[in-house]
Amino acid sequence: MNNAGVMALPEGRTPEGWDRQFTVNHLGHFALARGLHGALAAAGGARIVSVSSAAHLRSPVVFDDLHFDYRPYEPMQAYGQSKTANVLFAVGAQARWAGDGITANALSPGGIRTNLQRHVGTLTAPAVAWKTPEQGAATSVLLAASPLLEGVGGRYFADCAEAVPVSRRPEDVIAMMAGVAPYALDPEGADRLWATSERLLASD
Repeated sequence: MNNAGVMALPEGRTPEGWDRQFTVNHLGHFALARGLHGALAAAGGARIVSVSSAAHLRSPVVFDDLHFDYRPYEPMQAYGQSKTANVLFAVGAQARWAGDGITANALSPGGIRTNLQRHVGTLTAPAVAWKTPEQGAATSVLLAASPLLEGVGGRYFADCAEAVPVSRRPEDVIAMMAGVAPYALDPEGADRLWATSERLLASD
């Protein structure tokens, strides 16, 4: 369960010079899953669940400037990029590891008022039905444990159902807590992210 994450951090970099949100929210999970691949394959029927966010609609993975070296840093855009990476990781892992009996999916837990939001002040989104932590965890539990998801992978879920692709980014993305951007499910994007992540970690 790739659940650990940060949201809308002020601009900052790791010692390697990487954007902190991309590093924590994606690269850390990528490294963990790869390190556990042998154990997951040996377990038989293992599942990887990555907690993404509706905020992935804010940004695709900008491969030409992952770490905001050339564009102004914007905390929620950086967060959105990292959450898109969570979905693309699920697509990439499913393509590579399904033959090992491993499935991988991503999800949005919905809007939950927690300390995760400490860097964004008071979030107000009237269209959002705010959830309790238990309600927010429901989709994660479904993907991790339900027999209905046996063998199902490479997908993005919200509110305990597979999300519907959206044709364009809504003007107020915070008010839309369901739907998935086509770029987040793009197999070519998933392959590029996988190769980029391997290269970054190899240089670490």
